[in-house]
Amino acid sequence: MFASIGWAQRSGISVMRFLRHPRAGFGVVLLTYSTLLAPIAGAAPADYRFELAQAQPAGASKTELTVRLIHIPDKKPVAGAVLFETKADMTPAGMADMTGKVTPLPSDQPGQYRFQVETGMEGKWQLILGAKVQGETGAVRGTVPFAAAK
Repeated sequence: MFASIGWAQRSGISVMRFLRHPRAGFGVVLLTYSTLLAPIAGAAPADYRFELAQAQPAGASKTELTVRLIHIPDKKPVAGAVLFETKADMTPAGMADMTGKVTPLPSDQPGQYRFQVETGMEGKWQLILGAKVQGETGAVRGTVPFAAAK
């Protein structure tokens, strides 16, 4: 700041006049930081996707699923998301009215979420998910297709 005072005095700008308006200086600093930090904080729900890691039979008319939530720009799994929507149906097979009960299961892998789906019948199914990722303003939503066996 002292170097800029010398420049201001040589240029005929009154430094004291500028310093008398601290709100103006604060506004300039705030605008500068918000402009520089905007791209960093600009992640959006579209920057995430759910993907199927594993689907395996878990008994009669049940399928156990492991799903990853991925941050697309850096391809890293996202741990600690709060899942608020979990539904399963047979929309991929043309039977949207056929639904299955979804039960969350514990997972020991960060960024992986496990479920048991009571499918009722074999065929093409989808798991519909909604999650809240810490630090994001919107919800992350996605569907994960899977095949259910008898």
